[in-house]
Amino acid sequence: MRRYRVFLLCTVGLCVISFLHYYKALHYVSLRELTAPYPFKSFILSTEDKPANLVPTPPRRNGLLFPKDSLWDPVEAMGDLHKRPHQLQDDPTAYFAHTKAGALCFRQGTEVATPKESTGKTGGAIGNSAAESSRVGQRKLAEVQSSNAPKPKSRGRPPGKRLVKCVCRPGWHGPYCGVPTMVYHSNLPTKERLTPREVPRRIINAININHEFDLLHARFHELSQAVDLFIVCESNFTAYGERRPLGFLQRLLNGTYDYMRQKLLYVFLDHFPDGGRQDGWIADDYLRTFLTRNGMSRVLGLRPDDVFVINDADEIPAREGLLFLKLFDGWTEPFALHMRKSLYGFFWKQFGSLEVISGCTVGMLRDVYDCDGIKLRRREYYTMPGFRKYENDTGHILVQWSLGSPIHFAGWHCSWCFTPEGIHFKLVAAQNGDFPRWGDYEDKRDLNYIRQLIRTGGWFDGSLPEYPPADPKEHMYAPRYMLDHYKQYRYLLENPYSQVSRTGGE
Repeated sequence: MRRYRVFLLCTVGLCVISFLHYYKALHYVSLRELTAPYPFKSFILSTEDKPANLVPTPPRRNGLLFPKDSLWDPVEAMGDLHKRPHQLQDDPTAYFAHTKAGALCFRQGTEVATPKESTGKTGGAIGNSAAESSRVGQRKLAEVQSSNAPKPKSRGRPPGKRLVKCVCRPGWHGPYCGVPTMVYHSNLPTKERLTPREVPRRIINAININHEFDLLHARFHELSQAVDLFIVCESNFTAYGERRPLGFLQRLLNGTYDYMRQKLLYVFLDHFPDGGRQDGWIADDYLRTFLTRNGMSRVLGLRPDDVFVINDADEIPAREGLLFLKLFDGWTEPFALHMRKSLYGFFWKQFGSLEVISGCTVGMLRDVYDCDGIKLRRREYYTMPGFRKYENDTGHILVQWSLGSPIHFAGWHCSWCFTPEGIHFKLVAAQNGDFPRWGDYEDKRDLNYIRQLIRTGGWFDGSLPEYPPADPKEHMYAPRYMLDHYKQYRYLLENPYSQVSRTGGE
């Protein structure tokens, strides 16, 4: 009898433990997840089809909240990752090549002729990778005689020898074919004084990340050949001051970004600024200040003429523009970017462009802006205490200019470009200062309402757009990586709630 009693007690105990375990797991599943007619989609990774090389996050990470008793704590697993320095390296890529006649040409922007086409027919393009430099000897850069061609300042030429210039591919300009259209049609006042550098600058791109992981993935691939270091800052607080999971750190630790690991510096903001809850602009500004000062203090080997570029996560510069800054001398600073404006996805293109002050040299960042990214984003550099001294010390005349124009874009700004769940998270996490704060209204947080906004291109105030849907075939429609991986980014490249999409149109 005693044996049966012990067996019964053990069985009851196992049942109780199983029930408690089930109840605990159920406790972290929201009511919306249980009642939704479709599988719940992550608020953090917003693509409906994840890119193939993304590694799944650790188990039991769905939605906005981690289980409070999780055995996997990204902060503990981080170790000293957020304190490690980064040694900046020179870029060894051979971006330019010489012709037999002595012209210096930018590989990517120059037409080429193979030996079989020596009669003059040209085609293709010289690649911009170091691997292709081994094939330069088997090709002949197309040359044309021109008595008006400017003589490259960096290379002498014996008297009497004919002047040559590079034959530029469409979209490239200048005697070296290294000036992209976005610079050629910009307001740069020194276009006639641009010369190639012997040693490329290093480009540092600083970003604050919230939950824009799909856009970040596209940024890394778009800019991998131009940017030498990405500084990514993440906080465990939302802009509103509430606790949030460290989604980027999760992915960094589980191998998602191993393809870019050598160019990543992680900045962890573990506190919320005083007064940030009452005045959201304090929190918004502090993010960029902390990102810049903490991140740049850990970069070793900086030179004053290296380039610092700071963007929001939904602002993606075009690779050609950053390559120009990297490879040429003669442009002024600070510089802005004219970016193509989109809403909810690239299919809703807004008129004009978003012009944002985005970068300068490391020397100007240090001596004029006091290494503060939010000061750079403003247009008041000429009021900074170190402005005149920096001009006198460097001999540079500081003149602000902008890459691109309202019709020649130098990047993309994709605002509110998430799934409906991602937009919901952006609403509730928004800072307390950019009024009206639509996340405070329950009806604006409804997923069906958000889907309707995406379908029509409308705004939270009830207004409808005055612009037509964009043509996917237009130039600069979206970053090339997204177009090349259309399936993964389909929800941003075509309207998922339009009549065409619902009927299966391609």
